[in-house]
Amino acid sequence: MGQDIETAGFREADFAAFRQRLELETRSLGQGFAEGRLSREGPRIGFELEAWLIDRNCFPAPHNQSFLARLRDPMVVSELSRFNIELNGPPQMLAGDGLLRLERGLAASWRRCIGTAHDDVDTVIAIGTLPTLRESDLSLANITPSNRYLALNAELGKARRGAPLRIDIDCADAQGAHLRTCHSDVMLEAATTSFQLHLQAPCDRLPALFNASLLLSAPLVAIAANSPFLFGQPLWHESRIPIFEQALEQAPPRTGESDHRRVTFGAGYLGDDPTAIFAENLRDYPVLLPVPPHEPVERYAALRLHNGTIWRWNRVLVGFDADGTPHLRLEHRIMPAGPSVIDMIANAAFYYGAVHMLAQVSRPGREGLSFASARANFYTAAKHGLDAQVIWLDGRIQPVRDVLAELLPLAREGLARQGVTAGLIDRYLDVIGLRLASGRTGAAWQLAHHARHGDLFRLTAEYLEHQRSGMAVHEWPL
Repeated sequence: MGQDIETAGFREADFAAFRQRLELETRSLGQGFAEGRLSREGPRIGFELEAWLIDRNCFPAPHNQSFLARLRDPMVVSELSRFNIELNGPPQMLAGDGLLRLERGLAASWRRCIGTAHDDVDTVIAIGTLPTLRESDLSLANITPSNRYLALNAELGKARRGAPLRIDIDCADAQGAHLRTCHSDVMLEAATTSFQLHLQAPCDRLPALFNASLLLSAPLVAIAANSPFLFGQPLWHESRIPIFEQALEQAPPRTGESDHRRVTFGAGYLGDDPTAIFAENLRDYPVLLPVPPHEPVERYAALRLHNGTIWRWNRVLVGFDADGTPHLRLEHRIMPAGPSVIDMIANAAFYYGAVHMLAQVSRPGREGLSFASARANFYTAAKHGLDAQVIWLDGRIQPVRDVLAELLPLAREGLARQGVTAGLIDRYLDVIGLRLASGRTGAAWQLAHHARHGDLFRLTAEYLEHQRSGMAVHEWPL
């Protein structure tokens, strides 16, 4: 969940003091790993789901403050814009029926959100980008009143040296639209909502799981794609990827400066020390929110706050077990929100099973797929969805559908090895298999619906109806 802060303005002395504390915490975390003081719990799983509030006309409804006041659920919180919210699932052990507990918890929370939103004559919808979103919705008038968001907007503006954000996104179809526009603030990020997966594991396993997550990003974004429209134009199958990257862009680096983007696929595979990524944060990313920490060094408040301003598509997080032992976990950020609860939990099951197996059998880098190829695969799959051609582990270019067909039995084996109930493996991975066989992702359904009817309001209304039905997207009629 996003961490709010005490103030929206900072002095130069704040940055210097925060930097000193950040250096101390980064060294401490590295020592904790080297000395075996980090948690060995796991695999433990969880999620964050970002969603939209929309009105009866399918436009964004900027009412999250009154919505949250009525809902009174600490696991449902605000997001950047007044028309977005975030649902958080309590962590579960993966073994046994952990996935089913995630599904039931998400479904119950979603029903409460629907009921509460109706008090404003609104509703909630889980979709990567809202087809009916207008550029005028993305104004600072709709920013959630939070010091964190106001400060982020101000500091990112300074990092761009006052330059506007220039948005340039082409279309997966060479004959299609090409979106070019400008924004002056951080609000474009509100055009994107995601289903983020968390995976806690013993810290010495994190590097292999992180690297496997990088490899999986391309096939997973292809099978989960659900964000084909922005401002009424069809763009990438998962347009959320370039939108988010360009929404938080900084100015081009001056001579001698590092070119590390705030939203990024990363700079390379991890070595044996998973805390090295926090040393990279310290070295390569200027501090944005220098809030003085009021906790002991071992709570890593500065490190966690700084890490929260660097949005890698696969991110390592620091958290704490129930007994206070610090742990490391992965945050897999590549999947969009929606289309349905069963689709999202099926995506999660596929990830948790496949990442376990790939972490054991693959050796990225000199012995396997290069990092440059893994990164190129990710953007190709985000652009073309299930029609993408990617480089896979044997170095051959092949359809991403073939890669997914190869991964599906691996995911089944991975879940079984981690003790997931056999019936649940079938429940969720059968959904992935049928989606793959039909080619009907959320993005494919939206594009086909628009091609047939040409009406984004009808598309959104029927999407919402199908989402409420509980059917997986491969079953949705056009």
